[in-house]
Amino acid sequence: MASPVSGYNSSTLDSHISTTTRDSLKMDFSLDVSLLPGEDTVTGLDILYICPFSGALKGKILLTNYRLYFKSSDDITMTLDVPLGTVSRVEKMGGASSRGENSYGLDITCKDMRNLRFALKQEGHSRRGIFDLLFRHAFPLSHGLPLFAYVTQEKYAESGWNIYKPVEEFRRQGLPNNKWRIAFINKNYDLCDTYPTVLTVPCKCKDEDLRRVASFRSRSRIPVLSWIHRENQAVIVRCSQPLVGMSGKRNKDDERYLELIREANDTTKKLTIYDARPSVNAVANKATGGGYEGDEYQNAELIFLDIQNIHVMRESLKKLKDIVYPTVEESHWLSSLESTHWLEHIKLVLSGAIQVADKVSSGNSVVVHCSDGWDRTAQLTSLAMLMLDSHYRTLRGFEVLIEKEWISFGHKFASRIGHGDKNHADQDRSPIFLQFIDCVWQMTKQFPTAFEFNENLLLTILDHLYSCRFGTFLFNCESARDQHEVRLKTVSLWSLVNSRMDIYLNPFYTPDSGQVLYPVASMRHLELWVAYYIRWNPRIRQQQQSPVEQRYKELLALRDEYLKKLEQLQLSDSSSYHLANSSTSNTTSSSASTPSQQYTHLQTPL
Repeated sequence: MASPVSGYNSSTLDSHISTTTRDSLKMDFSLDVSLLPGEDTVTGLDILYICPFSGALKGKILLTNYRLYFKSSDDITMTLDVPLGTVSRVEKMGGASSRGENSYGLDITCKDMRNLRFALKQEGHSRRGIFDLLFRHAFPLSHGLPLFAYVTQEKYAESGWNIYKPVEEFRRQGLPNNKWRIAFINKNYDLCDTYPTVLTVPCKCKDEDLRRVASFRSRSRIPVLSWIHRENQAVIVRCSQPLVGMSGKRNKDDERYLELIREANDTTKKLTIYDARPSVNAVANKATGGGYEGDEYQNAELIFLDIQNIHVMRESLKKLKDIVYPTVEESHWLSSLESTHWLEHIKLVLSGAIQVADKVSSGNSVVVHCSDGWDRTAQLTSLAMLMLDSHYRTLRGFEVLIEKEWISFGHKFASRIGHGDKNHADQDRSPIFLQFIDCVWQMTKQFPTAFEFNENLLLTILDHLYSCRFGTFLFNCESARDQHEVRLKTVSLWSLVNSRMDIYLNPFYTPDSGQVLYPVASMRHLELWVAYYIRWNPRIRQQQQSPVEQRYKELLALRDEYLKKLEQLQLSDSSSYHLANSSTSNTTSSSASTPSQQYTHLQTPL
């Protein structure tokens, strides 16, 4: 894969665009789109947008090194503002000899559930220039160009890179203690190159023991603590599958290590191992050297959670996209939605997380893994922690949760999303993180007062999961981010979020530090997240405003206005009082012939 920090010279790349043309393009669009610091115009031209809702619309398209922007010039006002990181595929539509109106142009598939079609005149290879430029800038890593995150010059008062500090987060949980220690054995990523540098492990386990355990776990992703219950000391431990293989290999160090995890909590008589996979898949993985914990693991029970793999999830999302964009067929909606199995997968992920949370809440430690411990494992541990720990239900706490369980512990964002990569058919692509955010949204719907953040935060996170504007979701693991100097050369998404927190806050939020949330993981209670999956349909979007929330916000604003006025009146009253006292003092020491002055100063603005 090409380096994202390769040399970038816009004048070299776009030498065919004159300064005059560039300036005129900026003037044409200056009233409509505000370019980001570091964002440069690449090209622009007249084009026809084939809108699935309004028909063909004439307009102008502006291409920058960050976005594709379109504005119609017809009576119907239509604008598109698409970050190029969102583009999954660019294809040529029709040929020079194609027949039929608007049959020649570009077909753009996006990662955010929409497709875009543009038509051009058929003479003179009119689409060649825009196709080449779009293809180049939408997939910069495939063309030796930098991701936009390395080009942007945005500045924020607070650095989002400081939101998560591993040692501080473990201390918040009450660690280290007499059973668990913080280890730095992976400080150079030589134990496990996809794990973070800071790990929490049982005190009784020495560093050399950890190395022997690593040899028996897929990708060396050993069992390490993710979260500890402050009261009952039960823990959530995450890892990858054991390398049992077809011959049924054993590893005494690994078996002893899990026993140490169990012993670290006095109330755990039997360690529960949650394997996220269907049992048939776990058995099949033995053929490739993987497997699961068998009867040789004493004082342990194994439970399979039947969550499907990345390939099944990818196909499920494709089916969902087919029924929500561009049109929603009302007559067969329920059966069509059921055929995608999307909500069924959401249910299984939520159900698995509930089992994890319930077991820990009752005082029993658990181990969670799938195959490699960076997809379904992250879904289960982060959702269980969200249910158990109210801190993660605050806005900043949720940022920490994502940084910790997803980014730091090596969810393969680059492989699953394909940032800047033209290989749209890559079998590693999968909507695992999208599923997690969907599950969080389901929880916010069932517990509308339990989360400090609102739906807008979840939408923003997903938009910038693809945009490549921030460094937060780039690369597959922490060691790769260090190698490419992400923290030094890019901006964190949390810098943006924390600079305008008011738009991400839930007005109904009621803090409750001790409550454990158990959402109902039933098909009858789960909903399709319309505001995300169908938001590009203008008829659907008009219905999204919640009148209750809108009225509540208006009342809160009115309350704040009255409180401000009251504060001003109290300050004014206080000033008048002090002024009156001062006047009284002065008139007492002077002649008593001016009593009316005292009464004048005693009057208040009330």
